[in-house]
Amino acid sequence: MWLLAPDTFMNHSGESVGKLARFYKIPANEILVVHDELDLPPGVARLKFGGGAGGHNGIADVIEKLGTPDFLRLRLGIGRPATSAQVVSFVLKKAPAAEQTLLDEAIRAALAHIEDIVHGRVQQAMNALHSHASS
Repeated sequence: MWLLAPDTFMNHSGESVGKLARFYKIPANEILVVHDELDLPPGVARLKFGGGAGGHNGIADVIEKLGTPDFLRLRLGIGRPATSAQVVSFVLKKAPAAEQTLLDEAIRAALAHIEDIVHGRVQQAMNALHSHASS
């Protein structure tokens, strides 16, 4: 297992993910990308396989660099600002304390199921995570 924290801008995350996957010959379907998700409220974590980028530029770049959308995504809800014009500043600023507590709980919930994910029990992890109390 490799843990990668790209030091590129988020919109270019695919560069690092793609290089690691190619160097170590990791199939896309064995990659888990953890990312923020505007369409989920703070404190909600969802696991899914494949799909589109949903407007997330970092995920779009990973899809482009891997050449496929077929990888796991752990989506951590951050909520959405009042207007779309506020999105950039919203995702770059620090979360308010109450929301950070919810985010930390969602991360802990996801970590509780990481062993299942790593060992290919994705559906089991998905079922447990999606029924988690903070969800």
